Amino acid sequence: MKKVLFVTILLVTVPLFAVDKSSITVKHSSTNNGVILVNISEEGKTLELQCTESAPNCKAPQPGTYWMVRLPKNWGLYDCANVDLYAQNQDPEQGEKFGEYCLNEK
Repeated sequence: MKKVLFVTILLVTVPLFAVDKSSITVKHSSTNNGVILVNISEEGKTLELQCTESAPNCKAPQPGTYWMVRLPKNWGLYDCANVDLYAQNQDPEQGEKFGEYCLNEK
């Protein structure tokens, strides 16, 4: 019985930690009144990331290609859809996070 319960819990919780990552292109970054705004392109869609300059893990990325990982609902620093950015040569599951942002769809 304990094995069945353990397997059931494992099957239910593993999808919660699955990484939803996509390759994005940072077009440009700017700072306005303490807020960093990052314009990105994901699969042809234009999106915007933002973070508070004084927050931990808030950096203005240079133009280029990055991994964007969407965090589960209610995870992260901001009251919005939170994402983490990783350098393209980093593995999002094991690498060091570049920054944490709020995702705004345009």
